[in-house]
Amino acid sequence: MTLTHQEIRLHNSRHSCWVVIHGAVYDVTDFLESHPGGSQVIMRCAGKDATDDFDSVHAPELLSEALPKSAVRGHIDPAELKALGPKQDDTMQAQQDLNAPPSLRSLINLHDFEQVAEKFLPANAWAYYSSGADDEISKRNNARAYQKIALRPRILRKIPSVDTTTSILGHSVSLPVYISPVGIAKLAHPDGECALASAAGKQGLVQVLANGSSMPIERVMQSRSSSAQPVFQQLYVNKDIQKSVDTVRRAEMAGASAIWITVDSPVVGKREMDERLNLSVTAADNDTQGQGVAKIMASSISPFIDWDILTWLRQHTRLPVVIKGIQCVEDAVEAYEHGVQGIVLSNHGGRSQDTAQSPLLTLLEIRKFAPQLIESKMQIFIDGGIRRGTDVLKAIALGATAVGLGRPFLHGMSAGYGEKGVLRMLDILRQEIETNMVLLGATSLKELRPEMVNTSRLERDLVGSVKL
Repeated sequence: MTLTHQEIRLHNSRHSCWVVIHGAVYDVTDFLESHPGGSQVIMRCAGKDATDDFDSVHAPELLSEALPKSAVRGHIDPAELKALGPKQDDTMQAQQDLNAPPSLRSLINLHDFEQVAEKFLPANAWAYYSSGADDEISKRNNARAYQKIALRPRILRKIPSVDTTTSILGHSVSLPVYISPVGIAKLAHPDGECALASAAGKQGLVQVLANGSSMPIERVMQSRSSSAQPVFQQLYVNKDIQKSVDTVRRAEMAGASAIWITVDSPVVGKREMDERLNLSVTAADNDTQGQGVAKIMASSISPFIDWDILTWLRQHTRLPVVIKGIQCVEDAVEAYEHGVQGIVLSNHGGRSQDTAQSPLLTLLEIRKFAPQLIESKMQIFIDGGIRRGTDVLKAIALGATAVGLGRPFLHGMSAGYGEKGVLRMLDILRQEIETNMVLLGATSLKELRPEMVNTSRLERDLVGSVKL
């Protein structure tokens, strides 16, 4: 059935909500309350063309998974689409069209990519990606912690080459760096997580796929360079526990190599930049005020879990388990005693609880109060604020197995760069790592030792006593 724009516009309320996606007209009335992103996201597009809003976050396959065939009410003639109004927000489009992005060759560090992303990303994408909680103190301190640690270079060391390879959960990687789980990467580039998978394969890295990935895991796995390329699945425990079971089973069937259960955001931090941008957005029937993207995305996360969740998870998978979100030495010890294969020292990039200590400080706590963990088989990963090769080497010297970067990969894809931007960003980081290993006098990552760094300034922030 061919429908006119007048007919479609009539269905713009919660009682009858139609949207157009790629020319097909869908009745999503019954889907409103079950939409993981909240009903208000759909209501903004009620009676309108929602193609660009859908494509910016989701892969096409999701339509057939989320909606029954009976939801299709017909199609709209392409000539009629113009009458439904502009597809994109005029302000955002104007921001993108101000001028062309700089050439990749002109970007020489990760900070350059961040500046480009701020200029060229749509305002809502930049707010979601970059916002931290409250006053963003933790977000800033994550980076400052690395600046408080000084390197102790060695001289007259004959170093013809350096070896940057290591092993993450049994998988060989070319750098002690992995792609942290980053949600809705399609906001940065249409290829989203698939671009990250392709770049990771070409650089020999591991990707942790976000629970809120905008691409289905099956398509991400198809974007790898080879079937041996490891992809780990992030898991947020859903309020509907069966959905978490389904996520784990789907990841296993797709070929994921580990489960990274994230526990540092049982509730969403107050990310004011994200919320402020959306305060003016209201639903079509004007009874729901807009929320930040973060709160919408996290509305299904269960806050009612404890350490027993690890026992539950092992009942559903034999894959290695990494617990992401350790923020103090006491919980690091607890995780070790629960037998996980790895932990991630993380305060969620400063996005959850503001003034939470930096992950690097947590690593120092472990070195001082529980050094046995660093020598154990449990691998220790760390993320948050890492922007330089020297940051990576400081973390490795203090006992981390590898470091995770999240926002920098999104920045690398922005401004239309896609996979090429990610590859350029990784080349820069690799060069910084290799150069500074030579300056430190280390031929391999195994030679990086605590004696190569001066931590006295950061150690002043350590607590006086810890009860284990």
